[in-house]
Amino acid sequence: MSRIVVSVDIDAPVARVWGVVEPIERHVDWMADAVAITFEGTQTRGVGTRFLCDTKVGPIRLQDKMTITAWEPERTMGVSHTGVVTGTGEFTLAALGDSRTRFTWSERLIFPWWLGGPIGALVGGQIVMKAIWRRNLRALKRIVEAS
Repeated sequence: MSRIVVSVDIDAPVARVWGVVEPIERHVDWMADAVAITFEGTQTRGVGTRFLCDTKVGPIRLQDKMTITAWEPERTMGVSHTGVVTGTGEFTLAALGDSRTRFTWSERLIFPWWLGGPIGALVGGQIVMKAIWRRNLRALKRIVEAS
């Protein structure tokens, strides 16, 4: 298992950051590895929301089945995902004064044996995914600060 944590400080109040993060279908706007999001059912917000996320990392294409497990507006969004790589993740938002927010993305991922198991988790998680997610958070910061 690999635990990955990345954060970014955004020059915007928590409400504005949540306004960009809350629409799950828009995550493809700032997540370079998320190609498409398709909801399973009519629910698109809150605990119990289920969706498929088509993911591409280099030549590897995966489809994760995701379920929202935590939903506290302007504070937390949690998810579990199953597929080739399984695990749990969470976005947290913390106010740094009235007009600045720390956005933290943490994940616990389990890689299958054919993606290297624990070694794949170390390389794929701590090096590759961490770099991609840092880039994703820079994109989120640009989008939020421009809005």
